[in-house]
Amino acid sequence: MSENIPVESEFKKIIEALLFASDSPMSLQQLQAVFPELETPRKQEIQTVIDAICSDYQTSAIELHQVASGWRFQVKAEQASWVARLFAQKPPKYSRALLETIAIIAYQQPVTRGDIEEIRGVSVSTNMISTLLDREWVKVDGHKEVPGRPALYVTTKQFLDYFNLASLEDMPALQELEVLAIAGEMAI
Repeated sequence: MSENIPVESEFKKIIEALLFASDSPMSLQQLQAVFPELETPRKQEIQTVIDAICSDYQTSAIELHQVASGWRFQVKAEQASWVARLFAQKPPKYSRALLETIAIIAYQQPVTRGDIEEIRGVSVSTNMISTLLDREWVKVDGHKEVPGRPALYVTTKQFLDYFNLASLEDMPALQELEVLAIAGEMAI
């Protein structure tokens, strides 16, 4: 680290505090931008501190977890059901149609509304696409070069963050989902 950056333990505390206080995941670039220009740590220095913080929380009920948008503190899965009891609001319920639609977009992207309708076998309501766009789970990523130039939909970092994924490669394989559906453990 350069001489203007706080000693490692203080630097580590600063990074930990920034990640803890942030209301959304923070990328290495966002963490780097917090420091004055003359004190800016290298991304590798920040990553080294993040790795150390992750190690510190291994036996804790919370963890520092990487998602698509960056790093965030979150409750470990083992304690999530207990923490959920604190909140009066129940988690939002999503319709089967909405979940099918977002799954098609996630696994087949980029897709048009017509592609989704062909796979689902039913029409896709404008409200459903609007809901996905409003939640910022999907975005329009160009237009297909066919008559009418329909929009091509792809998932966003917010989608990955919501489902606790760092990238699309972290999604379960479609074959795994089909096995669960056949076993009756999940309806797809």
